[in-house]
Parts: sequence; C-alpha cells; structure tokens
Amino acid sequence: MISLKKRALAELIGTFFLVYIGAGAAAITLIISGGSPLPNPFNIGIGVLGGLGDWLAIGMAFGLTVTVLIYAIGHISGCHINPAVTIGLWVTKKFPSNEVLPYIIAQLIGAALASFAFAASVGMISVTVGGLGATAPFEGISYLQAILAEIIGTFILMLVIMGAAVDRRASPGFAGIAIGFTVAAVITTVGNISGASLNPARTFGPYIGDIVLAGNNLWNYFPIYVIGPIVGAVLAAFVYEYISSEDKLPTREITRERR
Repeated sequence: MISLKKRALAELIGTFFLVYIGAGAAAITLIISGGSPLPNPFNIGIGVLGGLGDWLAIGMAFGLTVTVLIYAIGHISGCHINPAVTIGLWVTKKFPSNEVLPYIIAQLIGAALASFAFAASVGMISVTVGGLGATAPFEGISYLQAILAEIIGTFILMLVIMGAAVDRRASPGFAGIAIGFTVAAVITTVGNISGASLNPARTFGPYIGDIVLAGNNLWNYFPIYVIGPIVGAVLAAFVYEYISSEDKLPTREITRERR
C-alpha cells in the first residue's frame, strides 16, 4: 500500500499543475487581450468582450490537465486535487477521516506554490494584469448568484466523478476523459458568471499570490469558492449514492427469482 505521505505528495503535485496550467491559461488570456488591471475584479474580462471562445480555451486547459492527471496519479492518490471532492467522498464514507486534512493541506500548498511559480515564470504582469487567474463574480452577478453557479457546476462535476471513477460498476479506463470534459464544459458555461472555480484550492492559490506579490485583496470573495463547491460536491455525492443504490426486491419477487 502507498503511504499517506506519498499520496499527499501526489495531491500536492497534481494540484500544482492544475493551477499552474488552468489558472495560468486564464491569466495568459487576460494578458494577451490587454485586460484591465487589478485590484477591481469586476473589471476583469476574459478576452476583449469576455468571449465564449476564450472560456472554451480556458476550460480545455483545465479539462485536459485534469484528464492527464487522473491517468498519471489517479492510481496513487485517487487524484482528488480538490478539497470539495475530498470532502464529498468523506461524507459518503468513501474516504477515511484521518486522511482528509492531509489531503486538503497538500492541495492548498500545491495551489499556492503553482501561483508563485507562474508569477516567477511570467513576471509581475501575470499579477497586475492577469491576476494569476484569480476567480471573482463578474459584473452584474451577486454573491448568492455566484454561490449558486458554483454549487451547480460542482454538482455535475462530482456526479460524474462518482459515476465514472468511484462506482466500481463504471466502464474502466474512461474516468479521466469523462471528468476532464465535464470540467471543460462547466468552465465554458459558468466562467463568465462566477469564474468557475469548482475547487477551493484553485481559488486559494491565486488569492495568496495576488495578496503577497501585489497586495491585491480578493479574500472577501473566497467564501463563494468554499461554500459553493463543497455544497455542490456533498449534494452530488449523496444524490449519486441514492440513485445508484440497488432497490431491495419485495419478498414475493425474491421468491419468484429463486424459483
């Protein structure tokens, strides 16, 4: 059996690349389009007009990264790379309680390191213009609307994870593709609403980098990306458990089957 230490390290590495590539793609899109500088997150627009094509590209960057990471480290740590997923599995008793905190700490550290590494790779423009790919509600979107979008987006993501990766009845070998495409699809749609985090660690990393490197404080939005993803993941996990459980046959039916 692989030790918890090694599995947590795999989670750190996986979350690092998720944030470096995924959030990095969002930051690069802003830089290319000459996006508005921080600190006002409502001025951030992906592309010149916040186009859907830009969100598709960002969604694919996240989705493809998730896909390859599932095949790379899924057999080591399960490739949660998301505290909401870890918690969703834990509440349905598919993940041990004593491993929840080490996994989440590893994910947060990996996300933070990724943001600092991305800033070191690109320079301060990645912070002042790209915001390190930080998530925030877009113009006209309220706090509660953003939370709702995060709940819905994470719900479908967790539902696919439960069906494609957790359920032993699932077709083997397709989990990475199914989950990766789900991530891409959700980000394409929800991106211009809440920023489509779906993952507290994904938001945590850029927020740490932004405040440390440039003093840009976005932490008042952080509860959106904790409450939304965790509620969505937990609800989806319980719903999947319910709809996938086999119904007990009435006594008469059992007798007939035996005959």
